[in-house]
Amino acid sequence: MAAVLDHVAIAAASLGEGVAWVEERLGVRMAPGGEHAEMGTHNRLLSLGPQEYLEVIAVNPDAPRPTHPRWFGLDRFAGPPRVAAWVLRVPDLDARPLPDGVGPPMALRRGDLAWRLTVPAGGLGPFDGLFPSFIEWAGAHPAPRLPDLGLRLAALEITHPEITALAALLPGRDARIAFAHGAPGLRLRLDTPEGERRI
Repeated sequence: MAAVLDHVAIAAASLGEGVAWVEERLGVRMAPGGEHAEMGTHNRLLSLGPQEYLEVIAVNPDAPRPTHPRWFGLDRFAGPPRVAAWVLRVPDLDARPLPDGVGPPMALRRGDLAWRLTVPAGGLGPFDGLFPSFIEWAGAHPAPRLPDLGLRLAALEITHPEITALAALLPGRDARIAFAHGAPGLRLRLDTPEGERRI
């Protein structure tokens, strides 16, 4: 099943805090996003090119709490904003079985955007949440609608004590995705008009 990088999620205790954190570090203004009624979350977006984007996502305090765990471990999130998850785009989530623990696809919709995303049963995926989720878009994609401010992903760096096992489940991956042994963590290197930035 061919998979390409779709987006990277930065989790925050509040959407305002997360947006301020990103804008201060990258020197740009994030675009509007929207709400996810099924998850009780909301987001803001930032273009990383024609088919990729970065999102800041947080629990929406004005939304009802869902009856199931929220994605990306947001129910247990604490501390400052940080890169929390990454998502791979596939053409057909039903083409073959997905790795254990990523969860079944959930169908979601907002306006004319419709997608299916794997959501782990407990809200946090394998390898301490560092294994990617998988997404299948039905038609429109948000990235081409975002202002292109010249930011591009240089590298997504993933560290984990079991990094060899994690990497083995992702053959043929994007060359910008780097794996290393270490404490669990995700870091981004971004090329910007002002030079490289790390978050």
